[in-house]
Amino acid sequence: MGINYNTFSQKRVLITGGLGFIGSNLARKLLEYGAHITLVDSLIPEYGGNLHNISDIKDKVNVNIADVRDEYSMQYLVRGFDYLFNLAGQTSHQDSMTNPFADLDINAKAQLSILEACRKNNPHIKIVFASTRQIYGKPNYLPVDETHVLNPVDVNGINKIAGEFYHLLYNNVYGIKACALRLTNTYGPGMRVKDARQTFVGIWIKNALESKPILIFGDGLQKRDFTYIDDVINALLLAALSDDINGKALNLGGLEIVNLVELAEIFKKIVPGLKYEIVPFPPERKAIDIGDYYSDDAVFKRLTHWQPEIDLLSGLSKSISYYKENAINYF
Repeated sequence: MGINYNTFSQKRVLITGGLGFIGSNLARKLLEYGAHITLVDSLIPEYGGNLHNISDIKDKVNVNIADVRDEYSMQYLVRGFDYLFNLAGQTSHQDSMTNPFADLDINAKAQLSILEACRKNNPHIKIVFASTRQIYGKPNYLPVDETHVLNPVDVNGINKIAGEFYHLLYNNVYGIKACALRLTNTYGPGMRVKDARQTFVGIWIKNALESKPILIFGDGLQKRDFTYIDDVINALLLAALSDDINGKALNLGGLEIVNLVELAEIFKKIVPGLKYEIVPFPPERKAIDIGDYYSDDAVFKRLTHWQPEIDLLSGLSKSISYYKENAINYF
């Protein structure tokens, strides 16, 4: 089953976190299919929103600067939309430990408010929620499938479980079509790179372009999978169009599984002269490290026929080229 692109033509689509990395790329793709897009974003500096992300499409989308924690705004905003891509969230694992109540408000309480707004004002909407592999914690086995116990190692993981389960509950009890995708390390143009709040790949790219060494914590043998942004966008669109995954929370993965040293070597192929250093974990990061992780996404692939297409070398090359040209807007 391929994506029936015409399905989105003339449809009204709301994207929370719409000025962020994933939301802006999703908006760009949906515009190609003729959708009418409204982006909601708080533009809080610590999070991923960046107006430059929509510089090429700003005249083609509606932008509403609002915080998903404002339940009164959300009651109004959800009305009349066919699809909601619910991407707003606090993504930093470390920030969730130093400011747990903000994480609770954004990743749990606000999600419940959004769903209540939909129940009361637009029960026919289809919702796709961006969840995270962090909810699994330190894996008991690999690859991690959806039957793996949920045992998060940080506040962020606990609150993302709550946000995810609220969506599934509202699907099952109230009939609001909703599903969740458990994303792994998503990377590509538009991601936050000034620090590691969104993904460590971001700060690696910044260091590489500033001729600074990449720092690898631990022994560098931790395995990870990575999904390029274009592949994630295709997955989100398939999830929106598929009724087979309503009420389900499913994994996404990537084409390759590499350890961090192997990832650094790929960086070196793209940025000649790049150096990396293997250093001890900072204590606060060691406490929430999950070791090896990579996904079993067979269920999502079977139900939607999704298949990631962009390998790491290609995806990282595209990403680094983008930030070479747009560094002033992200660094």
